[in-house]
Amino acid sequence: MPPKCKFTRDEIIAAALDIARKDGLYAVTARSLGEKLGSSSKPIFSIFENMEEVLEATLLAARAVYNEYIEQALSDEKPFKAVGLKYIEFAIREPMLFQLLFMKEQTQKRSALGILPMIDDNYEEILETVKTEYGLDDKNAGSLYKQLWIYTHGIASLIATGVCSFKPQEIGEMVSQVFISLLKYIKTQG
Repeated sequence: MPPKCKFTRDEIIAAALDIARKDGLYAVTARSLGEKLGSSSKPIFSIFENMEEVLEATLLAARAVYNEYIEQALSDEKPFKAVGLKYIEFAIREPMLFQLLFMKEQTQKRSALGILPMIDDNYEEILETVKTEYGLDDKNAGSLYKQLWIYTHGIASLIATGVCSFKPQEIGEMVSQVFISLLKYIKTQG
């Protein structure tokens, strides 16, 4: 009977996520995981087949962290605005995870509206809040969501890469100004 592994799957994933948070996914190696766990890399491979499996589990764990932010936003009084602000907050608090999830090169180019459902598991729920809260049809809700995502993604990317920093009040004002302008434009065009 083989010896019992001294780490659980969840402990290994948590260690990998900690490494990714600090240094990015490329820093998650068998050696760095072993060092983080205070062990050799051997116990990792008694639970995972290979490093690809570890990296995939780490990516899923990063997505779960992001989803917690969005779940909080969706329970807000103004869920659509809260989603944008939480997206930016995620970039502020978890810059490496933000880069991992939302700033990696895509192998297939898509339209901005086409990429949203692919990168955000919460797309349909967010779109529904836009339609409900602002009385918009599918087309206009999708347009508003797309335009604001492009804007908030820009702010979040600037923050996550250390190019710019913004004060929380400044972020709220910028997002509100663009949102009000876009909503007004969409409503007058319809």
